[in-house]
Amino acid sequence: MKAVRIHEFGGPEVLKYEDVPEPQPGPGEIRIRIIAAGVNPMDWKIRKGLVGELPLPMIMGLDVAGVVDALGQGGVFFQPEEEVFAKVSIGEGGYAEYTVVNSTQAARKPRSIGFVESAAIPTAGLAAWQCLFDIAGLEKGQSVLIHGAAGGVGTFAVQFAKWKGAFVVATASGTNIEFLKSIGADVVINYTNQNFEDIACNMDVVLDTVGGDTFDKSWGVLKPGGFLVSTVASIPEGAAEEHGVRAQTLMTKSDGKELAQIAEVIDEMRVKPIVTTILPLSDAQKAHEMSESRHTRGKIVLLVGEDPM
Repeated sequence: MKAVRIHEFGGPEVLKYEDVPEPQPGPGEIRIRIIAAGVNPMDWKIRKGLVGELPLPMIMGLDVAGVVDALGQGGVFFQPEEEVFAKVSIGEGGYAEYTVVNSTQAARKPRSIGFVESAAIPTAGLAAWQCLFDIAGLEKGQSVLIHGAAGGVGTFAVQFAKWKGAFVVATASGTNIEFLKSIGADVVINYTNQNFEDIACNMDVVLDTVGGDTFDKSWGVLKPGGFLVSTVASIPEGAAEEHGVRAQTLMTKSDGKELAQIAEVIDEMRVKPIVTTILPLSDAQKAHEMSESRHTRGKIVLLVGEDPM
């Protein structure tokens, strides 16, 4: 099969589109014939060696949508030809024509959208869901400030928070203000000419996908007992107690049950994946360059097979 692998850590040029053996499913696993693969910031961080010295060569990619192609023995929750999506483990490989995952990592894809949009969901959708609901416990009537709201995690977070019934404040550049209002943000702060800490206050939850000064200034906009959750920044020891709030860094978990919940919300037409760029699998280098620029709206998806929708 064709896949995109790295044989060394480095820039986008280390991504190689090449022939590799097809994987075979083991006990409790399914093999997925991939139709589309999502691209995430974690992908280029892995490629650059920023998450540790992982075994090489490695097929890249974490998010897939496709069709169940083969079953392992025992503990398998799907049948051949079912349409699924999944967040695969590092090294299992989403940038490929086939991948193998434990069936607990997968869910039936949303019925109302195609494979391309479904491939945009797993990592970013799970990150937003787990930050807002599993960690911060966001509830109806509460307020949330979402930093980097036009990005992959941010666009899901804005929509999930609005679906939950929260008041949503978002930060983004001026070009994304109307877009974010169109998907549910009540207030959008243009970080290029406004200081969010002068506008947002007494927030129940802050979701940070930016880090740096943005993270550091976020402590001050929370109400006592509020929750700061970050996808990128480590929490300094004692900082939450000093500010009288709670805080946690997200480590996104693969979870087929939560993907199934997300699929239900999408099929209710309450949330829509935002895909702005679709490239062929062979253009993975270009996809990484775009993602690493940190100025993309929504998600980038690699098309592996033909999406019937």
